[in-house]
Amino acid sequence: MSVPSSTISPRSNPIYGEDDFEGAEEILRAWGEGLTPDPDLTVSEWADRHRMLSGRASAEPGRYRTARTPYMGEIMDRLSPGDPTQRIVFMKAAQVGATEAGNNWIGFAIHQAPGPMLAVQPTVELAKRNSRQRIDPLIDESPELRERVKPARSRDAGNTMLSKEFAGGILIMTGANSAVGLRSTPARYIFLDEVDAYPASADEEGDPVTLAEARSLTFAHRRKVFLVSTPTIRGLSRIEREFEASDQRRFFVPCPHCGQEQWMKFERLRWQKGRPETAEYHCERCETPIAEHHKTAMLEACAGPDGRSHVPGDLRCRVGGCALRGRCRRPSLQGHGRCHRSPARPGLHRLGPRRLQLRLVHLWHRRMDKRGKCRAASGGHRT
Repeated sequence: MSVPSSTISPRSNPIYGEDDFEGAEEILRAWGEGLTPDPDLTVSEWADRHRMLSGRASAEPGRYRTARTPYMGEIMDRLSPGDPTQRIVFMKAAQVGATEAGNNWIGFAIHQAPGPMLAVQPTVELAKRNSRQRIDPLIDESPELRERVKPARSRDAGNTMLSKEFAGGILIMTGANSAVGLRSTPARYIFLDEVDAYPASADEEGDPVTLAEARSLTFAHRRKVFLVSTPTIRGLSRIEREFEASDQRRFFVPCPHCGQEQWMKFERLRWQKGRPETAEYHCERCETPIAEHHKTAMLEACAGPDGRSHVPGDLRCRVGGCALRGRCRRPSLQGHGRCHRSPARPGLHRLGPRRLQLRLVHLWHRRMDKRGKCRAASGGHRT
């Protein structure tokens, strides 16, 4: 008894006979895209080419320009797939463009390097507000994103308030107060915004940051985690603790008079007693006052490829063979003579004076208001 046999000719195989059935070209195209490696484009380059700021979410609508906030350039480039950094910590002043940099990263991922992404706000309500005010305009104002994220016009569109599906990935937005949202799906990219406002525990299931980061472990070296926040109480601040565990980079600007590069400190801000409008910043080397109008030129000097943050020279690692090659914040781990900083955990710090829009007198008022609130909370008053 013979066993029937059959052979498949090349023409009867759909892969070889593209004309035999409808949709073969689409399958081959998707297959080819899946084999394509992540592009060599950085997040800052993508933002300058494709990002449009909406009047609903920005005081300066129009094309995004990294040169406007050059201190965000390195941060965005560290978030790019071509950079080996896996975890970026950003301790910042208020309103310096950190959230927009994170949104640029979201747009870049949707367009250039799709994958599952988790964006966490302090609460679910804030996540919904962020979706309406920032994410929806991000998609609507950028044609490259608009064609990849389906419009929210039907139940199965994959575009809801807290979820945006796109080819090759999904963006899930949730709050740090929701344990269900934090453990809902694996994520290659994790954006943790304003971590100091997170609750101590998400539904009594543990630290929200730890729960969220656990979603990325399956992606190993390809994961990216971005932690951002304005610090709150010294010693209790999440972002301060994360920054202390990083290589603690600062953004340096040159003095317009002597050229000395320095990171700006509030202690160098001086004014006449009772007249905050006379506030001026004094160079740490030449002591010459740096006026308000100098700030634009100081930032422009840092807008090129060499305008990057680094650790102050007097704080660099002196241990031989340091993996950071002199960029480590502390020389050793409890005197053991070995570096304990990781090049995969850069931490960056930005202060308000280097914002183009923030006047020195406004910075003075902010600091005085903050001191007053601290004194009121402690029940004391210093004269």
